[in-house]
Amino acid sequence: MADDFKQAVDDGANASKAATDRAADAAKGAADAMRENAGKARDAFSEKVVDPARRAGEAMKESGGKIAEGGATIGKAMIDQAEQNAREAFAAMREAASASDLTQVMKIQGDYLREQSQRSMSQAREIGELIMKFGKDAVAPLQGGGIK
Repeated sequence: MADDFKQAVDDGANASKAATDRAADAAKGAADAMRENAGKARDAFSEKVVDPARRAGEAMKESGGKIAEGGATIGKAMIDQAEQNAREAFAAMREAASASDLTQVMKIQGDYLREQSQRSMSQAREIGELIMKFGKDAVAPLQGGGIK
């Protein structure tokens, strides 16, 4: 009888161990499946959200650099134009100061105003072209590969 009892306990222990092993294998399989699915979800999220956001950020950074570069170039051009206008104005004032009569002063002043008008139109056109060029350059990274 003791042998029967021992055999029954051993059989119970073996059955319990086998059930525990099956449960552990099932839990491991479920954990592996969850890990695999989480990896797929992470990869899909990265592909659909993170990568496009990263590209958009890089495009915006490039665009910002182009805007800053364009602003500096336009600012320099405007300073150069103001400097040229001041030189021309002082040259006309020197010439008028050395004029011998009022008619000569009026001619100098008229010539200066006519030249300044032409110069102003040319300078405005130059600044407008620079603004258009830098606007296109600043938007290009956003259209080309960054933001779609």
